[in-house]
Amino acid sequence: MDFSSKLLERAVDEVSQLPGIGKRTALRLVLHLLRQPKEQTEDLAGALLGLRRDIHYCKQCHNISDTDHCEICANPKRQQEVVCVVEDIRDVMAIENTGQFTGRYHVLGGKISPMDGIGPQELNIESLVEKVKSGTVEEVIFALSSTMEGDTTNFYIFKQIEPFKVKTSAIARGISVGDELEYADEVTLGRSIMNRVPFEHSLRG
Repeated sequence: MDFSSKLLERAVDEVSQLPGIGKRTALRLVLHLLRQPKEQTEDLAGALLGLRRDIHYCKQCHNISDTDHCEICANPKRQQEVVCVVEDIRDVMAIENTGQFTGRYHVLGGKISPMDGIGPQELNIESLVEKVKSGTVEEVIFALSSTMEGDTTNFYIFKQIEPFKVKTSAIARGISVGDELEYADEVTLGRSIMNRVPFEHSLRG
């Protein structure tokens, strides 16, 4: 792809690094920005810079937040003793949209995937184990996607917290095997949370 401007080429190269964005789509987006008022592009750039500079990760659950503690963890009406384990913020948003869960979350930041070089040490697992070990948690709900990586991560965490005799459950298989939570409809996901089963039962299928 030949560019008449090095500035244009650099902008397209940067945008094309985003997931699912090829060079042609990146070019279309960049040209769209050039056609918009200058202030709109500056607002976008400012929002992205602010995101990188000022974003926090909740010290309790690792959710993305504007402060040291996210709104969910700071809400005294949430059940502190019930913790739902999810992969990332998209899953928190999906479950919250159901309006069916009143506990708190623990965001792992990914799933165990040896093929991608992601082991337990790269995830927020140790802080979850410490949370359970402290005795403040009565139930841990596994809400990772039902993929091989998700099941592996669930089982690894289960073995880590099993000695502490905490109740463990998994969302019901209303979510099809291989599905990501963020793509599930709210009714199905809500029922899967409410009809969760003991984790040991989920191992059998």
